[in-house]
Amino acid sequence: MRFLAGSPFYAQALAQSNSATNASQALSVADFEVSARQALPPAHWGYLATGVDDDLTLKANLGAFQKIGLRPRRLVDVSKTDTRVEIFGQTWDSPLFLCPVGAQKAFHSEGEAAVARAAKAKRVTQVLSTVTSVSVERVTRELGRAPWFQLYMPAAWENTEKLVRRVEAAGCPVLVWTIDLFGGRNSETLSRLMRTDKRECGSCHPAGPALVVAGLPPARETPMLDGIGGNVNPPFATWAFVERLKKLTTMKLVLKGIDNADDARLARESGADGIVVSNHGGRATETLRSTIECLPEVVDAAKGMPVLVDGGFRRGSDIYKALALGAKAVGVGRPYIYGLASQGQAGVERVIDILRGELEMTMRQCGTPVVSGIGRGSIVRLGTA
Repeated sequence: MRFLAGSPFYAQALAQSNSATNASQALSVADFEVSARQALPPAHWGYLATGVDDDLTLKANLGAFQKIGLRPRRLVDVSKTDTRVEIFGQTWDSPLFLCPVGAQKAFHSEGEAAVARAAKAKRVTQVLSTVTSVSVERVTRELGRAPWFQLYMPAAWENTEKLVRRVEAAGCPVLVWTIDLFGGRNSETLSRLMRTDKRECGSCHPAGPALVVAGLPPARETPMLDGIGGNVNPPFATWAFVERLKKLTTMKLVLKGIDNADDARLARESGADGIVVSNHGGRATETLRSTIECLPEVVDAAKGMPVLVDGGFRRGSDIYKALALGAKAVGVGRPYIYGLASQGQAGVERVIDILRGELEMTMRQCGTPVVSGIGRGSIVRLGTA
């Protein structure tokens, strides 16, 4: 038995048994991860899988949920669950949203359009990346409403104005400014896996890894940057730019990439409408701090401003823990891209269904059938109780 357990054939068989040959067979998000890795070429998988440096912050995001336990309450009527939340005056069916991920045609031929159809079918909010491979106008048609739009700020202010006016004209209600890549990043895992990819990629990826370091994915199709020259993520950006953006647009302005109370306070004082606690999925800075660990201090400093969070969420129970710590909503990125790469729109829909189902089960088991009943008393820090 020890020989079999150590056999590469056994490992291969186990991996295949955990992969989803069709969306309905997937039992967890992890099943789609296995399938996505099998489906994607090395460089594309590397772009999806990479963190920065030694990938320790990426791993911290995943591991931190194991340090938080649940405190179930019994003999509560849990025959009905209500996962609805209200954000910026809009009622969401559940506190789950789809994070911006660039260049989704690298994972499936229909890219963001397939994701938009899945988001429409499952009634979840889609946040579209500046470096989307499908235009905001088409995504709006597929989604049936305008998505939230994630902003990588162009270095030239006139280009920022041009981009913001375009997405506002498309009807986007919320602008999510990503502010955690102004110093660049070191995507070692991506670079290493790119070296193993034997395909001729020059026609599709003319700029190579330099774009990745700048915050752009290695792809030719970036329709939202058509007619916009120069770099993005200007290193000279300061808190004064929050006020400039607020004056430029009537969209709600959310700052994505905050992970501490000091910056949460400055966000509130600068006029931001909301915060996404994020470390770019471990892809920005090797802080070694998970977003779920950073969440409480940001919520406290925000003083009622909506706080959303992403980073490492793979289970409905993970979402529950973030709600207990004060998050209004939880975003996933890699999980739905695993589904997209594996099974297209059907895969994205199945990932949403899995996470929602697990969340509702956790709510019932913990005796909190409505989101408003979930609080810090619903969880416990393991090792400190």
